[in-house]
Amino acid sequence: MLHINAKPIDLKLTTPFRIARGVQYTSHNVIVEVRYNEYTGYGEAAPSGYYGESVETVLACVAMFAGNLGDDPFIIEDIMHNLDKIIRLHPSAKAAVEMALYDIVGKVLNVPLYKLLGLNPAHTPHTSFTIGIDTPTEMAKKALLAQDYPILKIKVGTRHDLEIIQAIRDVTNAVLRVDANAGWTPKEAIKNIQAMLPYNIEFVEQPTPAHDLAGLKLIRENVPLPIIADESCATVEDIPRIAECVDGINIKLTKCGGISHALKMIHVARAHNLRIMLGCMIESSLGISAAAHLTPLVDYADLDGNLLIENDPFKGVTVDHGKLVLPDTLGLGVERV
Repeated sequence: MLHINAKPIDLKLTTPFRIARGVQYTSHNVIVEVRYNEYTGYGEAAPSGYYGESVETVLACVAMFAGNLGDDPFIIEDIMHNLDKIIRLHPSAKAAVEMALYDIVGKVLNVPLYKLLGLNPAHTPHTSFTIGIDTPTEMAKKALLAQDYPILKIKVGTRHDLEIIQAIRDVTNAVLRVDANAGWTPKEAIKNIQAMLPYNIEFVEQPTPAHDLAGLKLIRENVPLPIIADESCATVEDIPRIAECVDGINIKLTKCGGISHALKMIHVARAHNLRIMLGCMIESSLGISAAAHLTPLVDYADLDGNLLIENDPFKGVTVDHGKLVLPDTLGLGVERV
């Protein structure tokens, strides 16, 4: 029999993390443990109010899942299908359970997750490092402090967006990616992106509100930079709807429901000729490591949630001058510190 329990954890951000729709000082996450004989698998839920989740909903889901996992951790597809029948939605709770199952399977088989998936750890991309919204001067200072990272993701969606990009470009030659977190109208996005072209931006993420697919399409048709969907693309079913509106998608385990769903999204996105980024919420090295194992399959990584906190309770994936280095220990390759 598989046994499950969950405990809330508060991850404290090193500095306040501001995006277009709010500011965060602490991330309220949940660590899930699944036990199978002498093995323990770990998973992490990073619930977001934006997607209708909270610590309380995750704990309630885990309580409902207890006794419904069966006794074979290897039949992950069946287990997750059963959880979907128990309750709809709640992707971060399900993602945490599935991470723990994959962690167990890797430990039982004596292999890291990337090897279980048939992936080459040498093919991991570099992760971006995020600069949250602040004054242009402060954001430039943070960019200077992040000189170990060759790719920076710049949060925008303010009245000073162009000044922010100018100030940051003045102090760094890093690759710059811009993320508006749905903070612009389509007209503002076209105007802002055109103005940012001289500053050598790699791509723009989620310029408009999630539901405005027509706006995304309009932007894509009027700017030369790639447009990547995040909030507009939560699940595999979203991909055909948005494929003509954007150039790529941002997949997050805690947004889509877990590793299996992320793999399906990767394959469907490739079939639609879309670029793929693996992203994250504010998470510990547990959730970040789980996602990092999939990165040999994608074009871009934005897996820096663990780099933004001061009390990471796990160690796993590491970063060498921006490049993700997968742990070669068993399962997810994480351990408590």
